[in-house]
Amino acid sequence: MVSWERDAWQRDGFESHEGVVGVLLADGSEPGPVFFDLGSGSNFHQSIDWWCYDGTMRRPMATSMRGRCACGWRGEKTYTICWEKVRGDDDPDAYDTSGPYGDWAAHMDEVAGRALLLPEDLSGLLAQVRARLDCLLLEEDQPVIVLKAADELEEIVASVAPTAVRLLTRGQEEPAPEIAQAFGMTEKAARARLIHYEYLDR
Repeated sequence: MVSWERDAWQRDGFESHEGVVGVLLADGSEPGPVFFDLGSGSNFHQSIDWWCYDGTMRRPMATSMRGRCACGWRGEKTYTICWEKVRGDDDPDAYDTSGPYGDWAAHMDEVAGRALLLPEDLSGLLAQVRARLDCLLLEEDQPVIVLKAADELEEIVASVAPTAVRLLTRGQEEPAPEIAQAFGMTEKAARARLIHYEYLDR
């Protein structure tokens, strides 16, 4: 099974909260993915791109759109889809989806507002390291220094992150929702990140 979304939205630092235009059917329900048989054997492609729900080829027909986020958030406001205009432009990207995007952006402002802020001194040090490494990448003979620095940064992470995870979770099988909120991630992404950090020293 292969999936794709052509018009996904992301915000730097919050990549797991990917947003898209979601759709609703006339009865107010949210349809599942649209499947495409492209003649490639047992492989079926699926998509949740809003313009696939146009009622052709036995697909569901959406009547309205709204913002949708990977975390499960759905925009409260809906926007009517004018399929005549979509088909008339012959380019779904030309259709105005600024309403759903604006609602998702407001949702992301709330996500960012709840995320944990690093202490100012630590945040400043990390910003300096990133800026210095970016400068080194621009110098033709310096990439090896960047890789050496990256290797030392990985050693630092491996020496502190597993202990931090164990102190934070204290044996819980699932991370508390507050941890995902502090990271500014979906719970699924936070769970994967904690598992990654937990076993770095093994």
